[in-house]
Parts: sequence; C-alpha cells; structure tokens
Amino acid sequence: MYDGKVVLCGANSYEEKYYLNPDFEQLPEAVKNEMKIMCVLYVNDVGGILTLVYDEDGELCFEVTAEEFDPMFDEIGSQLKIKQLQREKQELLEALQMYYKVFFLGEDV
Repeated sequence: MYDGKVVLCGANSYEEKYYLNPDFEQLPEAVKNEMKIMCVLYVNDVGGILTLVYDEDGELCFEVTAEEFDPMFDEIGSQLKIKQLQREKQELLEALQMYYKVFFLGEDV
C-alpha cells in the first residue's frame, strides 16, 4: 500500500503549525490529541521542525530539522527531549507503530 517513508504528523516552530496526515484521521481523538500535544510541546521547547515518520519497515522515527543558523534551535536539548518522549510515550509510540504495520502494511501480528 505504501512505499518508502510515510509522514504521520509533525509540528513546525517557524510557522507555528501542526500537521496530521489525512490518512490517519480515523485514529481515536485521544490519540490524535496526545500526538498533537507531544509534537507542539517539543517544538515549543527546542524549536525547529519535528516530524514523526514511518520508515519502509514500519518503524516510527523522529525526524528533526532546523533552519540553517537558527539561534533558537537547541540541538542537544532536541536529542534529550526525543529520548524523554520515547521513554514517556513508549506505549503510545508502540501502539502507533503496530497500527501502521497491521492496517497499512498488512502484516500479521
């Protein structure tokens, strides 16, 4: 169904916007709200652009970009914040990964 990377959601501190891939609109509201809060708080804390992306194998990855020479972007804080989110939101992230593998990649669990 999908080849390559698929964006789940993301937040942009420069444009102050949040994006949810329309293919994932059927997720429960509570899950969508938790993802939005997680992404928006991340970019509010460290700046830049955070994107949650499924790779070719269905693994959910954090991708971070920042504008060149952005004095507000905290690269070290970014890495620490991602590790914190992976620890604190482990259950949510694993569930989203499982959801994608089953419903989008057609894998048996």
